[in-house]
Amino acid sequence: MKKNELTDKHYGKGSRSFYAALGISAVMVAAACLFAHKQGDAIPDIKPSANKAPITAETPVGKRVTGIPKVTSPAYSITSAIVTAPPVKETIPAAEITADAPFEVAESFFEQPASEASKGMDNACAPLNDITNVIEPFSNGELVKNATTGTWQTHNGADIAAEVGTDVIAVEKGDISSVSNDPLWGVTVVLDHKNGFITRYCGLGADLAVQQGDTIERGAVIGAVGETADIESAEAPHLHIEITHNGAFVDPMTVFK
Repeated sequence: MKKNELTDKHYGKGSRSFYAALGISAVMVAAACLFAHKQGDAIPDIKPSANKAPITAETPVGKRVTGIPKVTSPAYSITSAIVTAPPVKETIPAAEITADAPFEVAESFFEQPASEASKGMDNACAPLNDITNVIEPFSNGELVKNATTGTWQTHNGADIAAEVGTDVIAVEKGDISSVSNDPLWGVTVVLDHKNGFITRYCGLGADLAVQQGDTIERGAVIGAVGETADIESAEAPHLHIEITHNGAFVDPMTVFK
C-alpha cells in the first residue's frame, strides 16, 4: 500500500506533541507532590492541651449519668482591717455614804414661816393632854440619826412621849381621809382639814374611834397611843404626829395652841 505522505508527517508530529505534554504533566505532578510535602512539614503538630477537658462522646439521652465533676469557682474574700478604739472608762467617784455623815436637804420642802404655818389653824389644839415631853423634835429637813435603825434620815414630825392608851384627839375639824396599818409607821390616821393642812397620826393602838370617811370636830377622840411604829420602836411610848401645809412639812409644835 502506498503511504500517504501527508498523513505520515502529521502522525509523527502528533506523537512528538503527545510525549512532550506527558512529560510536562509528569513534571507538574512531581512539583505538586514536592510542594505538598513541604507544606506538610510546615504544619506544626497540634497536641491536646493538658488544661483542656478531654472531648468525650455524647451520652445517650435517657441514661443516668454519674461521676460528673463539680465545677466550683474560686472563693474570693475581701478582708478589711477593723480598727476598734479601746473603750474609754470614765470613773466618777461615788459619794461616800456613812451612818455618821448627814446630808443637807432643801428646806423649801419643809418648814414655812410661822405666819404661813399658823394661818388656817389658828384654833388648833394639842393632840394630847400633855405635850411637854418631846423626845424627838421636827428636824426641819436636816438628817438626824434614827435610834432604831441607826440610819440618818429626816424627822418630819414630832415625837411626844405618852403612856400607851392615852387618848389622841383631833387638832382641828376635818375629814378622815385614810386609815391604814403602815409597815413602818404602824396604825396611821390621816385627817384632812380642807384648808391646805393635813395631820398624820402614827403609832396608834389598834382600837380606833374613827374610820375612813368620817367628818370629826376639833377635840374629838381619834384613838389611843400605841406601840405599832416599828421604825421608832427603840424610843419610849409616844405619838408621832406630822402636819403638812400645801404639801410642805411644818413643825407641829408651832401649830398647837
